[in-house]
Amino acid sequence: MKIAFNIYVVLTLVVIAQGLFAALILGTSKVNKIANRFLSLLLLSFSLWLIDSFYKVAEVYQQDPEFYFQPIFYSFAFGPLIFFYVKSITNSSFQFSKKDWIHFFPVFLQAGLYWFLTFQPYSYKLWFWQTIHFPITYDLEFNLTLISMAIYLGFSIRLLVRYQKWLEDQFSEFSKIHLNWLKILLTVMLVLCVFWSIDLVLRYFFDIYHEYNFSEISLGFVVLLLAYGGIRQSNISKVNFENEEVKTNLVLDEIDVELVEKIKQRMVNEKDHLNPTLSLKEFAKNLETPPRTISKHINHGLGISFVDFVNQYRVEEVKHKIAAGQLEQFTLLSVALESGFNSKSSFNRIFKKLTKMSPSEYVNTTQSKS
Repeated sequence: MKIAFNIYVVLTLVVIAQGLFAALILGTSKVNKIANRFLSLLLLSFSLWLIDSFYKVAEVYQQDPEFYFQPIFYSFAFGPLIFFYVKSITNSSFQFSKKDWIHFFPVFLQAGLYWFLTFQPYSYKLWFWQTIHFPITYDLEFNLTLISMAIYLGFSIRLLVRYQKWLEDQFSEFSKIHLNWLKILLTVMLVLCVFWSIDLVLRYFFDIYHEYNFSEISLGFVVLLLAYGGIRQSNISKVNFENEEVKTNLVLDEIDVELVEKIKQRMVNEKDHLNPTLSLKEFAKNLETPPRTISKHINHGLGISFVDFVNQYRVEEVKHKIAAGQLEQFTLLSVALESGFNSKSSFNRIFKKLTKMSPSEYVNTTQSKS
């Protein structure tokens, strides 16, 4: 068999090879196990699906029609796998339950059809192609995959937004578990679904879909970036986000003023903010008060999130050390780390957010006044 090599053949082969390799790495990873298993399955299913694109652009189908209907199509799993990856990466205690299998019912039907056709004689495959697949199920499968992807991507992005909001009330430092990279990539994938729709227009009105595989190749590279992010993602075993919208109808009369004062005094006297990994759970334990109660009183009593509450004290600690002349002996970064910040980037970002000037600008301003 002769392979017609061109730019599309090469790009497709690159994505397939990298996808299978990344699937192997993620499938055997010991970090974020459950989440990485879902991501590994996504890469595997996408790589298998791209084999069909390879057969098209490499003109394999034209040379041997027996390659049609191989059991490589699991595209109805794309959306659910992305969604369950997000669910499990944001909650280390996530367990796949029996009711979750309903999301994969369409892909079982899809896979069952192709496995059935695989063992049928060529005459039956030809009849199925001419009578059913080409006029009906071919377009139906492609279009439903697009719709499924878009819906599940929307749910996934919505879940990530809630997760990131939840982090602000649970952790004082979350740069390694913020998953902003994931939200960006999923948003890009949603945008690519728009380009996928363009492929539909090309197919229906210009009949050039089979020649140009814009959506598969572009989406393939984004999936590889998703795999890269998954491999590099640090362990988030301490994160247990539950996707629940908790309605807190706390009015002013329900705020315990003494508890609010106790919260502030605890930070002033014990300097819990010096702990760079301080969490709401740990802070609440120090106060011998339920975390939800502490969270409500910080949010409603002080009008800020837990992360901003803690970082205010860290910024004030930095200011105090600068005023005390510690920059004569230590670098600004050292002062920041001693004040509870755990990295230069987070220090610069938070300091500017709360003071409206960068740390270096603040130092220059204070030194010019002295």
